[in-house]
Amino acid sequence: MRIGLAGAGRIGARHAETLRALPSVESFVVADPDADRAHRIAEEYGGRVADSVDALFDAGLDGLVVAAATDAHAELVIRAARAGLPTFCEKPLAPDSVGTLQVVQAVRGTGTPVHVGFQRRFDVGHVALRDAIAAGRLGRLHTVRSCTLDPAPPPAAYVRVSGGIFRDCAVHDIDAVRFVTGRQVVEVTASGANKGEDYFAESGDVDTCAALLTLDDGTLAIISETRYNGAGYDVRFEALGSKDSLAAGFGEQTPLTPVDGGSAAGTLGALPCQGFLERFGPAYEAEIAAFVRVAAGQADSPCPPEEALEGFYVAEACDRSRRERRTVTIEEVRQ
Repeated sequence: MRIGLAGAGRIGARHAETLRALPSVESFVVADPDADRAHRIAEEYGGRVADSVDALFDAGLDGLVVAAATDAHAELVIRAARAGLPTFCEKPLAPDSVGTLQVVQAVRGTGTPVHVGFQRRFDVGHVALRDAIAAGRLGRLHTVRSCTLDPAPPPAAYVRVSGGIFRDCAVHDIDAVRFVTGRQVVEVTASGANKGEDYFAESGDVDTCAALLTLDDGTLAIISETRYNGAGYDVRFEALGSKDSLAAGFGEQTPLTPVDGGSAAGTLGALPCQGFLERFGPAYEAEIAAFVRVAAGQADSPCPPEEALEGFYVAEACDRSRRERRTVTIEEVRQ
């Protein structure tokens, strides 16, 4: 198979490394507005360079991986779908739910498979929790908790175009809640705070937030995000039931230190993860391997555009709840 790679930044380079290692991928072709960056990726991982997006689409591809800038995602995915080219796209498909819905509708009419990159669906801990809940091991599920705690904030230029912490960051926890529980979110109550750099507030954003999500079976989900977790990158998921409680993301690298004499989950010698590529390296590899199977016609998309749209609706409901200081139902934001 020959796979196209649109985007040669940090995540694009990670995907190029994975593509090189997959036996079913004979070659990959990379395109990026920064030609030097594209050539570096191609040289390091054995690909070749297309000097434009048009050249990339004319390269005889069997599938396309979109790791370009966010504002290019929608156009690339729609173009690929109309060309009958199976596509993997890093989230988001578009900057907001209106644009995401447009992509969903355009793709649906083509029948071309699209896989949206929510890598936690391939994290072994999250998958194990989903399987345990589905098997009834926890009994009646009453509470789940998911957090994404970044060690340092992104730059101001990124925050201004990110869509806000709920769309940019919390959407991963939202998708994880939906994936692990297998349930839909019906309403949210959210809040946020600014204690860090002024540019968050200047962009209408917050640097720390939390939300209570009510699921359609009455289960309560609590999500928490911050841009200032000095102890290190921390992503965990807890599932609490009437029979048992399980958690994903606890280990030697978990940046938590007990102060009451108990054994620490982390900080016992291993340095905490400093970012998402380190924390979710195997999951990124697994999702690209899964996409290659989709492109080969061997599997259905494990995260189609409709799933990304549902997660975005919840993220936008959270943002509205924070701004308007009230509970918001998902139906209020659904298009």
